[in-house]
Amino acid sequence: MKKLGKALSKGPLHAVILVICALWILPSFGLFVSSFRPARAVRSSGWWTAIKPPYQFTIDSYLDVLTGQTNYRETCKERTETGGPKCSFLKDFVAPNGLGRSFLNSLIISIPATLLPILLAAFAAYAFAWMEFPGRDTLFLIVVGLLVVPLQMTLIPVLKLYTRFHLTGTFVGIWLAHTAYGLPYAVYLLRNFFGALPKDLFESAFLDGASTFTAFTRLLIPLSVPALASLAIFQFMWVWNDLLVALTYLGGNPSVAPITVPISNLVSSMGAGWHLLTAAAFISMILPLAVFFGLQRYFVRGILAGSVKG
Repeated sequence: MKKLGKALSKGPLHAVILVICALWILPSFGLFVSSFRPARAVRSSGWWTAIKPPYQFTIDSYLDVLTGQTNYRETCKERTETGGPKCSFLKDFVAPNGLGRSFLNSLIISIPATLLPILLAAFAAYAFAWMEFPGRDTLFLIVVGLLVVPLQMTLIPVLKLYTRFHLTGTFVGIWLAHTAYGLPYAVYLLRNFFGALPKDLFESAFLDGASTFTAFTRLLIPLSVPALASLAIFQFMWVWNDLLVALTYLGGNPSVAPITVPISNLVSSMGAGWHLLTAAAFISMILPLAVFFGLQRYFVRGILAGSVKG
């Protein structure tokens, strides 16, 4: 009876949670359904009409987005009928107008731009948490203060600097930009986590003859996997979904542009092609979702640990 009463007392809370989840998932589900509907159906009726007969689902939107061509299926059909060159989805996918190259560019940008700030922030956070040096607290306050500096204020000065050193339109330039923008929050999060670790662990390691670097690599890093994983999720998703920094420092060059640039160009100035955004959104979401679900077991532990004052 006591267990039954406890379950009933939590019933309203569970109901509220289910309602919130439903309200959160419903728009995404609607977009997912719309991404498989023909363009004429998307323009004429709501997505809920597609879940009842007669069903009219198609992958044309995905084909158009992945190949960067309009009416890809009809174009291939016309080529076949007129004896023209046959379509090759793989070749069209990796062509300059396809999403294959931009998807690869996003990987080239996101992986180093995630690993570099985590690596640098881990060294800096360890120094702020466990090493004594003049001006330590002042430097940490300056780093924390950088969190409130709007990113937009830095675009023009950094762009001028990049132009002088020929870093615009290069992967190195975008790596440095994302690393610099992500460092203040990364240092703040990891410093709080490192500072919450038991001091006795480090004292014991130093008594056993461990050096500072050994304590960092063999003791602190293994204990900090939850914080590092949660930080990796935040940084990767921010870099993967970034458009402003990419357009500023890379421009519209398709050879280095990430996936967000061609997706933003799907809709013309006259509003044509807007129905393709649903398919493009889910294509761009695949990898971030995989990263999140792969690291989600560390996510809550890392965030809670990072909020503890060291």
